[in-house]
Amino acid sequence: MTSREHLRYLAYLGAFLVFLAVLPFQIGVYYRSFVMFTMMWVVLALSWNIISGYTGYISFGHVVFYGVGSYASAILVADHGWPWIPTLLVGAVVGLAVAILIGYPVLRLKGPYFAIAMLGAAEGTRVLVTVWDSLTHGGLGINLPNVENSMETYFAMLALMVVTILVSYWVGHSRFGIRLNAIREDELAAEALGVNTTLYKMAAFSLSAVFPAIAGGIQANKTLYINPDGEFLLLITITMTLMTMFGGKGTVIGPIVGAILLYLFQEVVWVKFPFFHLIMFGAFLILVARFMPRGIVGLFIARGWARKGMVH
Repeated sequence: MTSREHLRYLAYLGAFLVFLAVLPFQIGVYYRSFVMFTMMWVVLALSWNIISGYTGYISFGHVVFYGVGSYASAILVADHGWPWIPTLLVGAVVGLAVAILIGYPVLRLKGPYFAIAMLGAAEGTRVLVTVWDSLTHGGLGINLPNVENSMETYFAMLALMVVTILVSYWVGHSRFGIRLNAIREDELAAEALGVNTTLYKMAAFSLSAVFPAIAGGIQANKTLYINPDGEFLLLITITMTLMTMFGGKGTVIGPIVGAILLYLFQEVVWVKFPFFHLIMFGAFLILVARFMPRGIVGLFIARGWARKGMVH
């Protein structure tokens, strides 16, 4: 990709961000919340893509970082009276620490063993949070101060999304990303060529944990109530996984497109068919997996509607 193309894409991104910065002043609280949660799913999909899209290590437990970030923020706000914005940084540190703690043993596993281990780590964390009453309030959850902060949480999520996009772009266009792709294609060959695969996997895994932790903290201060079953819900991981695969994993634009389209589709179907929306959502995703296994981005490349360098 030439420098001129880089500048063009930065200009597109800048125009889009200006639009998002002006938008909340023109819409009501409901639509402001809708856009905020759309941006949250973009963050989650891009974060999952850093470890699973670039290295090929499919994580079924990424919700653990989202959950610990939301709990770190909620505990500091509700029990210790902190302003909510500084708690997001604490949540990021907690998410990073948990990633290192979990990643050191599980990244030694490969394929389905890694996926199952991550699923077990997420479920184990949910149980720990449920039984640790003195810190997490157990199954009762945590109520945060009842304030109207839709504008503040909107811009916090917007800022987080911008940072996540820029970091994802850097990963996709750096030597770091090239080494992650080498691990995805053939880890043994990458090791033979001198790539410290353990170090790079750990770095990608840790990086991918920071952004969901911050997103979880923002979400907690938006909804003003959290509990273990809601914050460590397996469906959150499944959704960010499907959004990434629908858009095109291993790219920058794919998770963004997938998150926006699938969240919009999910909300529309939920309104129209409140009792059958999960069935319809699942059926739609089966069709996508059958006819577009490489996602929308892969379809566009295969049809010649986009060049590979344009979407990475």
